[in-house]
Amino acid sequence: MLSIAVALALAPIVIATYAYLVYPLILWVIASVRPTRSAANASSHWPSVTITVPVHNAVSNIRETLERLLALDYPEDKLQLLVISDASTDGTDDEVRALAAHGVELLRLPKRIGKTAAENAALAVASGEIIVNVDATILVPAGSLKPLIRAFDDPTVGVASGRDVSVGDIHHPGTSAESSYTSYEMWVRDLESRVGSIVGASGCFYGIRRCIHAKALPAELSWDFASPLVAREQGYRSVSVRAALCIVPRTPAIRTEITRKVRTMSRGLSTLFYLRALMNPFRYGTFSLMLISHKLLRWVPYILAPVALVALCFLARESVVARVSLAVLLTAVIVGAIGIRSRSTPSRPIAAAGFLIGVFVAGFLAWCAALRRTRMATWDPTPRRAVRA
Repeated sequence: MLSIAVALALAPIVIATYAYLVYPLILWVIASVRPTRSAANASSHWPSVTITVPVHNAVSNIRETLERLLALDYPEDKLQLLVISDASTDGTDDEVRALAAHGVELLRLPKRIGKTAAENAALAVASGEIIVNVDATILVPAGSLKPLIRAFDDPTVGVASGRDVSVGDIHHPGTSAESSYTSYEMWVRDLESRVGSIVGASGCFYGIRRCIHAKALPAELSWDFASPLVAREQGYRSVSVRAALCIVPRTPAIRTEITRKVRTMSRGLSTLFYLRALMNPFRYGTFSLMLISHKLLRWVPYILAPVALVALCFLARESVVARVSLAVLLTAVIVGAIGIRSRSTPSRPIAAAGFLIGVFVAGFLAWCAALRRTRMATWDPTPRRAVRA
């Protein structure tokens, strides 16, 4: 019994250590010894592009987002800017219509169907060879679109993902933790691109060949995660493009981030279950192992955490080390709860504990939602602070 309890208590730590440390190290070693892939010959041809902006009740920032997109460095005759309003009720549609003279098109959906369903609906009116999805609450620098589209000069590339840059109050510990994680995630995607293919694209800014996007995805799933998987099914690889920057303002409210992470992870798990065939290494080789390592094994510790806690309580009756570990863990939970509930800016240790505990709570709730097959198709925009490029 003691051996089983030790294994259960350590399982989340061991799995997380592999997923977050060992896996990137393996990628780094492979990338270091593998010859650099030759860059595709730059073409003078710019393919037609449709930028889709799914939106619901984002009147406070949609105009600025669209004005930034209109300023993108790309041939105007090759660019379509399409806003898909998911039955917005706050005046968002009026803000979009006000820019119609500048070429902004509006596709209004009569009832809320969610982001993924909105992206599916956009294909009927999108004219571009490449579909680029942009979140309504982010900022795309003027020079970011061309590098993203240039990646498609390589005929093996089916999906190109932008590089998220998380910004916010640098003095706020919660924002700092989220920004650090984003930088880490972009580093891992760079390594995956060098090894072969990324296994998830940035939901804020990514491009996909129209042929890959042609088949509708169930509304409760996520196109940004599904895109590289569907691309792999069709024989394409997916890459992260370092020069295709996307500025993502972060909210300092930990509670708001928890809500967002529950929805994001639950939809991610549902997408992974739906496309689970891609985890078969006998059919998809290295891509499957990367998908399991980067996605599944990052999420498994959240569902194992309660079992590990029970096992640690059992071990605490027999071991001083276990009792100390349990005391430290419970202290962290209490401090984290204080950080989550705090309405003012908490100190750095409290905010860091709140961020970590919040992530675990969100991960566990996401698993519960995914296993219950709870549909999370619709969304509310995450409040973000305005940024300037």
